[in-house]
Amino acid sequence: MSAFGAGKVILLGEHSVVYGHPALAGPLSQGVTARAVPAKACQLALPSTLSRPQRAQLTAAFARAAEVTGAPPVKVSLEADLPLAVGLGSSAALSVACARLLLQAAGKVPTPKDAARVAWAMEQEFHGTPSGVDHTTSAAEQLVLYWRKPGAAKGTGQVVQSPKPLHVVVTLAGERSPTKKTVGALRERQARWPSRYERLFAEIGRVSSEGAKAVAAGDLEALGDAMNVNQGLLAALGLSSPPLEEMVYRLRELGALGAKLTGAGGDGGAVIGLFLEPKPVVTKLTRMGVRCFSSQLAGPRAS
Repeated sequence: MSAFGAGKVILLGEHSVVYGHPALAGPLSQGVTARAVPAKACQLALPSTLSRPQRAQLTAAFARAAEVTGAPPVKVSLEADLPLAVGLGSSAALSVACARLLLQAAGKVPTPKDAARVAWAMEQEFHGTPSGVDHTTSAAEQLVLYWRKPGAAKGTGQVVQSPKPLHVVVTLAGERSPTKKTVGALRERQARWPSRYERLFAEIGRVSSEGAKAVAAGDLEALGDAMNVNQGLLAALGLSSPPLEEMVYRLRELGALGAKLTGAGGDGGAVIGLFLEPKPVVTKLTRMGVRCFSSQLAGPRAS
């Protein structure tokens, strides 16, 4: 028995989504696969590469998912083809994979709604108060415009259909700062100058909504421009860095319609570029020594 949870990229709207504004996110073809074999009790085989704190956190998160699904008697193991802890939703992918697997093992149909419900329990253990965009996108496996009102327990995801294939190239640049550090520093600045930062968050939200409309209209140039504007706003929030900016401009030089950081940002992490033809770009970047891959987030797929 096996189940898959997709990683994700945020095309538009990271950070501002925490403050009640919309974000546009899509699922990656890369993610986490959970596999199960019969066992005397519901248990998780912990990866040997994890640190002691990571092992404790993963054990606690899995226990929450097991409790929600009735603790079916299986032993679960995990495999990932997704770079971890770089802003690509690896914890949400893991959570959705485990949720789908445990629901199957309990004799239930793992609908996107039920998978999201179980994954949410795990994500709360991982992140405390996550926005919800990561696991919602992973469970839906579709491009989603997501928002959550301030103070609301859960958010809402609206599927955005694309009449054209929507391809991104995902690159890794620099060493990523801990998310808590990056988010905490931004929260401090926001608390000190609330009016200024709310204007920036609100503008990112507007750009996200405009980007979703551009996708629905098949206007990828407009989506790319929204991504470029969003990158400028993220830099204004103090979330970019020289390694991230260098990668953004490298992708634009290679023909990206738009390029920006995705995820928390900080000293390093993931940068995405929107391309009509991603494969030649991946080949060039790989020759340059850049860790990268391409993924289709939405739209018609080649048969």
